[in-house]
Amino acid sequence: MSHSPPAPRADAWHRPMVARLADEEHRTATMLELFFDLCFVTAVAQAASAFEEELAAGRVGHGVLGYAMVFFAIWWAWMNFTWFASAYDTDDVPYRLLTLVQITGALVLAAGAPEALRHEDFTVITWGYVIMRLAMVTQWLRAARADRERRGCCLRYAAGIFVVQIGWVVRLTLPENVGGVTFAILVVAELAVPAWAERRIATTWHPHHIVERYGLFTLIVLGESITAATGAVRAALDGEAGIGELAPLVVGGILTVFALWWLYFAPRTPVRLDSLRAALMWGYGHYAVFASAAAVGAGLALNVAHTGGHGHLSEHAAAAVYTVPVAVFITLVWLLHHRGPELWAGITLFQPLAAAAVLAMTFTPSPVLLTGLVTALLIAAKLVPASRAAARDGAPPAPHPAD
Repeated sequence: MSHSPPAPRADAWHRPMVARLADEEHRTATMLELFFDLCFVTAVAQAASAFEEELAAGRVGHGVLGYAMVFFAIWWAWMNFTWFASAYDTDDVPYRLLTLVQITGALVLAAGAPEALRHEDFTVITWGYVIMRLAMVTQWLRAARADRERRGCCLRYAAGIFVVQIGWVVRLTLPENVGGVTFAILVVAELAVPAWAERRIATTWHPHHIVERYGLFTLIVLGESITAATGAVRAALDGEAGIGELAPLVVGGILTVFALWWLYFAPRTPVRLDSLRAALMWGYGHYAVFASAAAVGAGLALNVAHTGGHGHLSEHAAAAVYTVPVAVFITLVWLLHHRGPELWAGITLFQPLAAAAVLAMTFTPSPVLLTGLVTALLIAAKLVPASRAAARDGAPPAPHPAD
């Protein structure tokens, strides 16, 4: 039987990396985890900015593929640390130092993101990624030494991650014409490691802690989208664009991001992470959630630039850069927050319908503003029935639309 370690102490030089209890009370994100997220969002910002530049130059296919590849490295390194920390956060000096090494790798990755998107040069980004992953190997070896019950699981994690990192380094020496194939193979290998490692006994990740960590990163990524859009509006105002031209974009963008925030944090989801399968679906599904949230900001910035006459995309193509990630976000949140019959019951059906409506806004004269209105109506449509039901029952309305 596993026992929860003593409460983490910042002045602890070294403590055994014993698995924490999955039902530990008052488990919240730590200051180190928040610092980790803030540093990682630097890489997100660099990837989104380079993505916007590629799209503005008319290289849509190249930009989308490059963004998907770069964002995988960011998301996967973040996700692996998050789940490991949920089970084995000792907060001793070695743990902190290894986490800071991972942050350093994230900064290296961020520095290499633009070059990877623009010129398909993955040298810097690969080394940044490998730095992060090798630090995780060391963490897993520490856990294997202390947690005898899950030693096999920890060693499988360490071995699997290490072998795949060799593959990433070798990939740098291969001809460019096999780059896409080898990338896909290594992605599959990375994704397979957790399922293989935990097939017999699972690590003691904390459901509430995991959901909070994902929610916090979603907040940060949405905030980065706002920052990127604000910079684009500022640049447009400094140019020739007028307030009248930008107002629909600003209003639509604000409504959209507010609605996406409301939608994501509507349900109470920790109880749904009750199996390895559910955990993998939740964790892996967030790749598209995070990537689309960051792309919303890039799409809004591109539409602002397009209003000023910059860029090589058509009106509909520029609109799609914004509406498609919004629709993806809405759809993925719908799929991740509901199961089985719930997907097709009652007010939950509003989400796929809203996603379809958002895509239709691509072909309207004011796609950003109308997308904002559609997403705002989605939230209203989910709130009104819940409020009426609460009034009939004589209870105060629930704060969460999905309750």
